[in-house]
Amino acid sequence: MIHKTAIISETSKISNNVEIGAYTIIGPNVKIGSNTKIHSHVNIVGNTSIGSGNEIFPFASIGTPPQDLKYKGEKNSLVIGDNNKFREYVNINPGTGPGGGITKIGNNNLLMVYCHIAHDCNISDNIVLANNVQVGGHVFIQDNAIVGGSCAIHQFSRIGESSMIGGMTGVLSDVIPFGLSLGNRNNLAGLNLIGLRRAKISNDNIKIMQKAYNIIFKSENFRSNIDNLSSEIKNNEFVNKIINFINADKKRSISLPENIK
Repeated sequence: MIHKTAIISETSKISNNVEIGAYTIIGPNVKIGSNTKIHSHVNIVGNTSIGSGNEIFPFASIGTPPQDLKYKGEKNSLVIGDNNKFREYVNINPGTGPGGGITKIGNNNLLMVYCHIAHDCNISDNIVLANNVQVGGHVFIQDNAIVGGSCAIHQFSRIGESSMIGGMTGVLSDVIPFGLSLGNRNNLAGLNLIGLRRAKISNDNIKIMQKAYNIIFKSENFRSNIDNLSSEIKNNEFVNKIINFINADKKRSISLPENIK
């Protein structure tokens, strides 16, 4: 069902069973997958591709040019997967030339009211961004992460798999997979134990991860401390994800416990 007041470009591609509400605007080059519901007063423009089964609520703005002074009108795109929910006033920008030209949103994500995803971000699957989360450019958020309300994530930050960021946290340094990060300027506050249990990770694995955490983050020399892990701990699949995350970008700062020495 397409409301008679919706304005839809003749060059856009709308699949079957798409619902478009009143006063919504769909620009040229936009692609919308099947079984997607777009409420009233939504603006979707640019080289934007949206998969199937998504729901976009009123006053969302999808695909408008990046908020980056380096952007000079070069070709860019925004690719959104399946079964996402974008609540009211969500804003998502496409990429820039220096950042690769593309912003990606995966599948099964929930972006609550007033969330902003800036240019060149890569948002994976099963992620929850609570109200008013502001994600700077070039940010990578891995699967199953949860970000609390009114968080601001600095550009180029990495948020690891199944991590949790507490509400009103300013994220300036990367958060390890399965980590819990809090504070005005984010500090590591342990493992995301609630998230691990929700994911049905065994108690044995959680105990091994806790041992690894205690050894790695016992001092500021956390990268060197990795060498002190036993082979049993180091070869655990979940610990291995933490180690690989830390070593993947040695130029980036990592969120550390507040009282680390």
